[in-house]
Amino acid sequence: MNFFATAAKNTEPALRDELRELGFEGVRCDRGGVHFRGDWPEGWRCCLWSRIAMAVLAPLAEFEAPTPEALGEGVATVDWTAFLTPKHTLAARAVCRSSRLTHSGYVALRVKDAIVDQLRARCGARPSVNRDDPDVSVFVRLANDRATIALDLAGAPLHRRGYRLDGGPAPLKETLAATLLRMSGWDRRAPLADPLCGSGTIAIEAALWAAGVAPGRLRERFGFERWACHGEAEAARWRALRAEAEARAAAATEFEIVAGDRDSDALRSAEANARRAGVRVRFHRGSFETLPAFDRPGFIVTNPPYDRRLAVEGDFHERFAAFLNERAGDTVALLTGNPALSRTIRRKPALARTLFNGDLECRLLVYPPRH
Repeated sequence: MNFFATAAKNTEPALRDELRELGFEGVRCDRGGVHFRGDWPEGWRCCLWSRIAMAVLAPLAEFEAPTPEALGEGVATVDWTAFLTPKHTLAARAVCRSSRLTHSGYVALRVKDAIVDQLRARCGARPSVNRDDPDVSVFVRLANDRATIALDLAGAPLHRRGYRLDGGPAPLKETLAATLLRMSGWDRRAPLADPLCGSGTIAIEAALWAAGVAPGRLRERFGFERWACHGEAEAARWRALRAEAEARAAAATEFEIVAGDRDSDALRSAEANARRAGVRVRFHRGSFETLPAFDRPGFIVTNPPYDRRLAVEGDFHERFAAFLNERAGDTVALLTGNPALSRTIRRKPALARTLFNGDLECRLLVYPPRH
């Protein structure tokens, strides 16, 4: 199989490095994600272990689709009875770019109709549509009149790890938090702190990574487990992959990760999220200025408020810049959507990368330590 792990814009190199580190074969960057090769269990393993991928897609067909009729005919070339029966539920979603068919909703509808028609003709009944929690999730990419039809192995987005029930007013997706940690250069051994932790996502993702815990460990079920082709042999192979993940998590080592916030409600949410994730994080209640220094060089990785979803106090940028100057021996990685903060920090970043927190354009700034 040729798989495609999707990534947020400009995070593809981080995902490529992660998949190579995890031992996947044929890893190759592309726009919007990373290709890799393997049998079906390799796709399952990516769902279980990738911290950065947003979805794992298994392309089934690729064909020219300049018209609705051509689209339907191409979809019909796939044997959909291998993946679903009339008792399963189905959903299709699409993205369109530079094509004569421009409406993604219409494209998804035509794909769904072609699948349903095939099942009705072969089985005498049709599957139902469930847009919220389908058994089989189909993804369609239409670019330059060429369609790629793929199955989404995970079903629900991979950032939904299962531990964060309360994200707070401006939540950071778990996949983006994991990306920040990798791009910061953190080695999983140096001490790390998020002094503006909110619901604790960065610190929890750091603890999961340092402890060798598979990010998909808490997910009750992935989409592929609900497919018609996932029989006893496949279930046994999947149980073995999960058992291996449990064994690796049990061999975790000690590490120092601190999450701080002056908001008591936010900190309570972060503590509850860490308990559900099953990781050790030290929590500090108070402003960032009161965060104790490390006893050796460490990392500060944080997502300060942008003054958009969350307001900032008038002197926040000056105070935070002063705090970072005091921690000159630490590496600092900031995801900021407010250029005023970067202008206030009197350190030249070693890395400046445009990333997106949802629909907000931000900058990841990584400042090396000063010796």
